[in-house]
Amino acid sequence: MTVRIGVITWPGSLDDRDAQRAIRLAGAEPVALWHGSHDLEGVDALVLPGGFSYGDYLRAGAIAALSPIMTEVKDAAASGMPVLGICNGFQMLVEAHLLPGGLIRNDHQHFVRRDQKLTVENVSTAWTSEFAAGQEIVIPLKNADGGYIASEETLDRIEGEGLVAFRYAGVNPNGSLRDIAGLTSEAGNVVGLMPHPEHATEAGFGPNTSEAMRSGTDGLAFFTSAIAAVSRVAA
Repeated sequence: MTVRIGVITWPGSLDDRDAQRAIRLAGAEPVALWHGSHDLEGVDALVLPGGFSYGDYLRAGAIAALSPIMTEVKDAAASGMPVLGICNGFQMLVEAHLLPGGLIRNDHQHFVRRDQKLTVENVSTAWTSEFAAGQEIVIPLKNADGGYIASEETLDRIEGEGLVAFRYAGVNPNGSLRDIAGLTSEAGNVVGLMPHPEHATEAGFGPNTSEAMRSGTDGLAFFTSAIAAVSRVAA
């Protein structure tokens, strides 16, 4: 069985092709989907990619979260389908209330881009099972509206329920509360994060490592984890 992972494109998406390439490198078949459609074309998992959908008007991800295809995304998530939101896709997931909290302008008011260290907090999700708990990974980060916020009550709940999937390590690049870089849903099938795993999937094109320049491939495990999750369900 070849796992098919859909990548949705919105007006202003920038990293949809990169996500498709990462999926292909991981061994699955990428399927291009359009935000104005109601057809998920029978895919096994979904990626909401990074970019600046609708120019980040109103709030980043706010308009995209109301796109026609989001009805199907919500239904798919409720049925247990793995859904990954990357950067702008994470913003869409919180705007669509598939993940708690919100994302606002970086606390230093500047766009940030860097190779970012993350600590993997939860390895029981459809997108993180091939990591080790507490593992430190390096994933490229690029955002202007990446500051994660939530009420103290919500923060305490997601901490207590183990819903923090990733935490910033070494430096907090955008003022996210409690260094939260990514979250998971209670069921573990929906994951969102601000850094970009699709940009760390092939040696020669990823972050620098101690072994060689641009050799980092930590992002590949996101996609191989999803393939494994889908394959387990199908077995």
